[in-house]
Amino acid sequence: MLNEEKIKVMNKLAIYEKKDGKKYLPVSRYYRTDYIGLALIKNFFLVTIGYILIVISVGIYFGDFLMENIHKMDLIRMGTYLGIGYLIALVFYSILTYIEYTVRYHKAKKSVREYYQELTKLEKMYNREERRAGELSGGRRNDG
Repeated sequence: MLNEEKIKVMNKLAIYEKKDGKKYLPVSRYYRTDYIGLALIKNFFLVTIGYILIVISVGIYFGDFLMENIHKMDLIRMGTYLGIGYLIALVFYSILTYIEYTVRYHKAKKSVREYYQELTKLEKMYNREERRAGELSGGRRNDG
């Protein structure tokens, strides 16, 4: 016998798993600090690589000027500016990453909580069906 309510819940769960579940279920396996910490570590490497690539690109673009005037430049000051620029970029993107991944984590937790509520609802339906089936089969055995 098909239970229409059970089919609706199963369909809702399947749709969630195919769409939002792919994005949110893996997030729910992490503690908040671990999830955000991993994002910040990834952010550190990406900002570092990006900053190095930008500095190299600018250096190549102004290569002629740099080669002609390198003896006139204060390389320590330029290195200090590059270091400060790197730290500013790192702090800025780290703050953005922290905010973004905190919001993502809370959205995922809320979404997965609703998913688990639906799973619990489905489990209760199955348990009710099993009890009814057990009562029916148990009653027949005693009669026989």
